[in-house]
Amino acid sequence: MFKVGGARFGGFGLSLAVAAVLGAAGSGRAIAEPTKAAVAGFEAYASGVDARLREQHASSEFMVLPPAESDEATRLRRGEVVVERLTQERNRDLPGAMLHDWRGTAYLRGGKAADFERVLRDFGEYPKRFAPQVLAARVVAGQGDQVQTWMRVQQRHGITVTLDTTYDVRFGRLNAERGYSLSRSTKIEEIERPGMRDEDALTAGEEHGFLWRLNTYWSWEERDGGLYVQIESISLTRSIPVGLGWAIGPFVERVPRESLEFTLRAACAAMR
Repeated sequence: MFKVGGARFGGFGLSLAVAAVLGAAGSGRAIAEPTKAAVAGFEAYASGVDARLREQHASSEFMVLPPAESDEATRLRRGEVVVERLTQERNRDLPGAMLHDWRGTAYLRGGKAADFERVLRDFGEYPKRFAPQVLAARVVAGQGDQVQTWMRVQQRHGITVTLDTTYDVRFGRLNAERGYSLSRSTKIEEIERPGMRDEDALTAGEEHGFLWRLNTYWSWEERDGGLYVQIESISLTRSIPVGLGWAIGPFVERVPRESLEFTLRAACAAMR
């Protein structure tokens, strides 16, 4: 077993590959920080998403739902989750980074908007409701509709990465049937030796860039005898080095979608 920071890699061949990935121009460091251009690209994209959702929430439709007679609508009524990628291949890549934008939708027959908002606001219960991804969570500042939260999250996909994340979270509602929330990451730290007595946060020069930025948008609406729930997640991660996609690619590519789908399913399960 080979370990780099908070990530563990099994197998000698994979260890060598990861060691090569984490070396940057012979420095032995990872691509630790996003470039200014990558951050600017993410912020510009996020501003576009913010504007789109403001317009959407102010419209009569409120949420982007499939046509009533479509296959997707039928799947939702059967209790399935519908997930779609919103980023196109041509605009996902930024200098040294990748941008991911996914949206998931679910329908809860008999669900109520007030109950769902209570689930989202109860951060102390996140480690129970969103296990095993969320290990710990709490509100650290603010009250009412604007709070700052801290969470320790763990992702496993061939490798294991543990992150301490801080978010600014804002809740809003149009009426008793329609509500939304916006969560923006303000600090993300990769944790070395999590849970051990000597655990520590990696410095900016040591981190491996598995997650640099994360914005999460929830929308929910009572209609058709139940509750539609929608989550959109945009994230910024390191790029995949040429020739080493088999080692790092599964984590960087799949985790954004799988994490969104898991979060949506877990939130719906908490309602049931």
